[in-house]
Amino acid sequence: MFKSFLPVALMGVSALAGADEGQWQPHQLPQLKSELKRIGITIPAEKLADLAKHPMSAIVSLGGCSASFVSPDGLVVTNHHCAYGAIQRNSTPEKNYIVNGFLAKTRAEELPGGPNTLVYVTEKVENVTDRVLKGLSPSMSGRERHELVESRIKSLIAECETDKSTRCSVPAFHRGLEYYRIKQLMIRDVRLVYAPSDRIGNFGGDIDNYEWPRQTGDYSFLRAYVGPDGRPADPSPNNVPYKSKDFLVVSAEGLKNGDPILLAGYPGRTSRYKLPTEIRFARDVELPGRAASITADLSVISAATMGNAAWDVRYASVAKSLNNVLKKTQGLIDGFARKDIAAIKDVQDAGFRAWHKQKGNGAKNLLSELDGVIAQDMAQSRQEGAWLEATHSDLLRSARTLYRLALERQKPDAQREAGYQERDLSFIKARLTRLEQSFVPQVDEARYGAALARYARIDAKLRPQGLDALLPAPTALNAMYKATDLDDTAKRLAWIGKDPEAFRKSSDPFIQLAVRLHDTGLGLENRRNEIDGNLERVIPQYMAAVIAWKKSQGKPVYPDANSTLRVTYGTVSPYAPRDGLVKGPFTTVEGIVEKATNKDPFIVPAALLDAIKAKRYGVFKDPVLNTVPVNFLSSADTTGGNSGSAVMNKRGELVGLNFDSTYESITKDWYFDSEITRAIHVDIRYMLWLMKEVDHADNLLKEMTIKYPKK
Repeated sequence: MFKSFLPVALMGVSALAGADEGQWQPHQLPQLKSELKRIGITIPAEKLADLAKHPMSAIVSLGGCSASFVSPDGLVVTNHHCAYGAIQRNSTPEKNYIVNGFLAKTRAEELPGGPNTLVYVTEKVENVTDRVLKGLSPSMSGRERHELVESRIKSLIAECETDKSTRCSVPAFHRGLEYYRIKQLMIRDVRLVYAPSDRIGNFGGDIDNYEWPRQTGDYSFLRAYVGPDGRPADPSPNNVPYKSKDFLVVSAEGLKNGDPILLAGYPGRTSRYKLPTEIRFARDVELPGRAASITADLSVISAATMGNAAWDVRYASVAKSLNNVLKKTQGLIDGFARKDIAAIKDVQDAGFRAWHKQKGNGAKNLLSELDGVIAQDMAQSRQEGAWLEATHSDLLRSARTLYRLALERQKPDAQREAGYQERDLSFIKARLTRLEQSFVPQVDEARYGAALARYARIDAKLRPQGLDALLPAPTALNAMYKATDLDDTAKRLAWIGKDPEAFRKSSDPFIQLAVRLHDTGLGLENRRNEIDGNLERVIPQYMAAVIAWKKSQGKPVYPDANSTLRVTYGTVSPYAPRDGLVKGPFTTVEGIVEKATNKDPFIVPAALLDAIKAKRYGVFKDPVLNTVPVNFLSSADTTGGNSGSAVMNKRGELVGLNFDSTYESITKDWYFDSEITRAIHVDIRYMLWLMKEVDHADNLLKEMTIKYPKK
């Protein structure tokens, strides 16, 4: 019915795209030549579109964060908060690398990042839309359609993954209108090389998170290792540094206000094409509920770990992650209150519906069907939110994963649920092992008890049917935590490979609870698959029409972020968060001294204070600012997942790392407002200066190729 729109979607971009909006797939960039030239980018767009050529061949993913190679020996630079799990994993109260920082002066001193620290190098991207969607019958139920699409995706992945070195995925673009198969080299031995103290890497902490001005040195270095044959291998002392095909040259020449920048990375999720009803649901229901739940959970963690340094270290990464999500969630709530994005979308939606009435090619029922399935989606989301509260325990999550794995392994591999195939086994083991670094039974018990109390306060009509009777009484939790063996890593892992009957006969209270909850959880999952199948049938038709409508107006057409490689561009830019207040695009080391209080999170290491007071700025002094710049703003279009993304100058040289956005920008995931949307970056000059003057990471400075300012 909408075949006439498909070529438009596949063509991708209007040449009239403007305002620095857009998270572009690399293959779309040649159609943005005039835009790139307008802001001053000198790298040919065709080169940027080629994943095998510089600079894109140096851009990598960490599976949730972005990074880039900066030497031919697998040296990777990313954010401090992206390497935080590896830093925390190697820390103890006696050797606290979180507070004191860490530097390996030799390769032998580099520390294991752990099984969750991986580097993904994108090797190939191909359009497989026809192979996913061709011949789907309109008479299928939503669940049948969803499961057939999932089956085809699994086949495409199996065909692509020839060994453990390769990881493939088939994400949807434009909400299911297109599918691309992404082939990545997965490097499994990744080591921590250098991380500054969190008094640098997380200076300002949660107080400054999403705020400007900012003075945070949010950077760290990792190294990718492979087997002696050059192929990815499990961690081993015999492994050697990965010889990266390409790496970014680092430029200490600096930027100034108005200079162009390119930013490349793996942005997580945006919702730019959501309907007004979906925005109101997020604003009025989903986000306030999430904020309240996380606030309560953080309070429990704080109380349960208070006064115990070892427990505090174990939950440092958990609390940091939760605080980040909370700040972003609250920023969305505040942003929706400040600017009525739903009302803006109402106007857009009305314009689209009027256009569609004239140009919709007879698809009269599309919009009413769309509204109906979105209503079902929102109702189901409320039940799923209640389920998450009812099962909010790391031990229970582990037990449920193990039981589900046992059930799925009764099926042929191709028929198993995604996430439980043989290809996923190493990731499951890594998650179950990782628990020993971020888990204390007493803390988990407190968190679960509080979550069950929150669940009990949810309106009974919004809870999954029959779930209440299956849950433990809060008074029973202490006995359950005392009786379980799942808090022991070896015993936890020993459940892998056991058959479902062993689980059903187990006397472990958490295994028993997992078995008891399984059917209810599966029922929720099946209903979700039915709704998702209907969404996947209707929304692509809607998106094809939206793309045609936007292109008829000369507006940019790019897919929502979905954790795949994207390129954005912009300029170094100040902004005005409110009338009469303009915030400049650079902060400097003097701002660190001004904020210093000698109380967390504004404690400044003595060596850093000494270097600032002595003005030992050397070649890193900006000629205009007359000091060392710390952070800077740009108008680039970013979101979560872009943390650690390479910020490059017009020639493709590394000049900074993306790590945050201003508070006023948080709603950009839903609506891009070019006037106030600003990304926050670490200036590479601050990084290099710290490495030279404060942490004395001379070995790494020698390893990188650095262009210094001309004298």
